[in-house]
Amino acid sequence: MQETQTSVASAPATATTNGKSQGVLGLKSLMAVAVGLVVSQGVMVIMLQGVGIAGAAFIVPLTIAWLLALCYAASFSELALMIPRAGSLSAYTEVALGHFPAILAVFSGYVVVAMFALSAELLLVNYLLGLLYPSLGGTHYLAFIILGVFTGLNLLGIDVFAKLQNVLAFVMVVALTLLGVSAMTGSFAPHAVGAGQLVADFNLGDGAFTLIALAIWGYVGVEFVCPLVTESRNPARNIPRSMFIGLTVIFAVFLLYCLGALFYIPRETLMNAELPHLEYATAAFGGAGTFLVAVAAVTATCSTLNTSLASVPRMLQGMAEQGQVFPILGRLTPKNRVPWVAVLFIAGVTGLPLLIWGNDPGTVGLLLVAAAIAWLLAYIIAHVNVIALRRRYPDASRPYRTLFYPLPQIFGIAGMVYAIVYASPAPELTAWIFTSAGVVLGIVSLIAVIWIKAVMKKPLFRPEPLDELVSDAPSKTND
Repeated sequence: MQETQTSVASAPATATTNGKSQGVLGLKSLMAVAVGLVVSQGVMVIMLQGVGIAGAAFIVPLTIAWLLALCYAASFSELALMIPRAGSLSAYTEVALGHFPAILAVFSGYVVVAMFALSAELLLVNYLLGLLYPSLGGTHYLAFIILGVFTGLNLLGIDVFAKLQNVLAFVMVVALTLLGVSAMTGSFAPHAVGAGQLVADFNLGDGAFTLIALAIWGYVGVEFVCPLVTESRNPARNIPRSMFIGLTVIFAVFLLYCLGALFYIPRETLMNAELPHLEYATAAFGGAGTFLVAVAAVTATCSTLNTSLASVPRMLQGMAEQGQVFPILGRLTPKNRVPWVAVLFIAGVTGLPLLIWGNDPGTVGLLLVAAAIAWLLAYIIAHVNVIALRRRYPDASRPYRTLFYPLPQIFGIAGMVYAIVYASPAPELTAWIFTSAGVVLGIVSLIAVIWIKAVMKKPLFRPEPLDELVSDAPSKTND
């Protein structure tokens, strides 16, 4: 089957000038989305746990995970510009593998994960602020205040979201970079451990390669720029660049952040402390460190929440347009074209675990690890989509083509499978985590089968024609 030769770099339905889409989000805003979603408070903790386990050798899994992330960014770039739909992964998978994998990928890999990830982030903010500023009292309610504020701001439109995201991402990156550079140089406090000792302790035999699974959590999420393709300026250039540059910025920031911690904090403390980033900032900056880590943690959480409330609802909007979910999730506000029902839905499922588990982030953290297995499964599906579409539509217009295809896809699939196998943080939790992940995937699969057969009345694995989906995109440009 061949696609009609249609350029597919999408623009919003407003207007185009000189072949350039006139969306709200430029390169800077898209980078803020990519960096802001990935660098969360939970990831700040996970990275320090990794460097606590492996010491300076953690740089090896950190680098390998960065390369794996570049591979999935390449696949998502090719897919997003070939099929520029708000539905993102559901749209790509629909034409590559069929409706069942499309629904499974988005709900298990994004909606469920976002539910637990955002809840865990808000619970961590509760715990941190309550510890740092006891006078605040019932910090549990701060989570609902933050959730309500960012839900309301996202309902105001993508331009408000972009301005907020630029500020949040900038403050967060500056705070973490300042912490890392200061720790590496010993600008504010003398090092507790010398550089020579860190070099002498460098040992890949400390389980460094098994930490690739842990390190990859530091890079998941930059593809959240893809559902915003119809809101982007010059997407053929800015979508790939935002992900690649964003991942490289994240790599550099984490490298400084992780290695700097070894100069001040014993590895055992980094592994076992509930808030190792607080211990780190206090050791490197003294009393001022508590304020710095509070700023970094709060902006990281708000940035992650802001990005998720912008991106995941647009995934649901695209699915609603294709009949894969309830049509009401595709309803837009008349003025700003915001999928308001989907925004409220994501806000609602985010708040639900807060009501159930209160201030106990431990349970949510375990559930997040289980659900994150499904996130990596979504990445595998994205790589398979690229391979399938290259075979089925070799002559289709692709504003971005993956370099060295299919090597990045093969490397990416192998790496994600490895990460899934070693996803458990401890052997005694392996059975629980994989059972929980299986239950999540099973429930989503059952609902998807019933919906496709009873409501959509379509085959589970028959791909939709590419030309129909592309011709139904909001608009097209020759970028």
